[in-house]
Amino acid sequence: MSDIRYPKSKRCMKTRWLLLLLQFVIVTYSLSAQKLGYIDMEYITTKMPDYQKAQAELDKFSDRWAKEIQDKYAEIDKLQRLYQAEEVLLTDEMKRKRQQEINDKEREAREYNNKIFGFEGLLFQKKKELIKPITDQVYKASERVCRQRRLDMLLDKSSDFVIIYSNPVHDYTDYVMEELGLVTDTKNNKTSTPGVNTPAAKPNATDTPNKTTKPKQ
Repeated sequence: MSDIRYPKSKRCMKTRWLLLLLQFVIVTYSLSAQKLGYIDMEYITTKMPDYQKAQAELDKFSDRWAKEIQDKYAEIDKLQRLYQAEEVLLTDEMKRKRQQEINDKEREAREYNNKIFGFEGLLFQKKKELIKPITDQVYKASERVCRQRRLDMLLDKSSDFVIIYSNPVHDYTDYVMEELGLVTDTKNNKTSTPGVNTPAAKPNATDTPNKTTKPKQ
C-alpha cells in the first residue's frame, strides 16, 4: 500500500498553524512568568497641584488662540455679507478684488489655525513645555515603584490601552502617589479577600508615628 502524501499547500498550512500555536504557547508562558501592575495616571495628576496649575495656564493659551481664530472667521463672514449686499453695484474688477480679499483672509485663518492647533503646533509645544516636566515626575516615580515592587510591567489604566477588567490587587497608583509625596485617600477602597495578598497603600505619616512596612508582593 502506497504512503499517503498531503499536497504541498496543505503541508505548508499545517506547518504555519503549528508555528502559530507554538508562538502562542511561548507568549502565554512568558506573560504568566511576569509580574504585572497598573496605575491610574489621570487620577494621579488630578492630585498634583503643579499639574493643575500648568493645565489652567495651558487652557488660557488655548482659549486666547481660539478667540483669535474666531475673530478672524467673524471678519471673513462680515466681508462676505458686505460683498453680497453690494455685489450688484460693483464692477467686474471690483468684484474680483473683493473676492480675492475674502479668499486671502480665509487662507490666512486656515494657516493660523493649523499653526496653533495643527500637528506639533503652538498648543502642542506649549503643552510639552508646561505638562511634560510634571508627567516625567510620575514616570520616574513609577520606575522607582517597579524596582521596589519588582514589577516587570506597569500599565496606565487611563490611557488609550483598553483594560476590560482589572483586579484592584494589581493597582499600584497609591504607591506612585506616595513616591511623589501626594496624600492618598485609598482611591480604590480595596477590600480584603481571603487568600489574596492585596498591595494596599501604606497609612499616611499623620496616621501613625512609626515607619510602616508595606506587605510583600
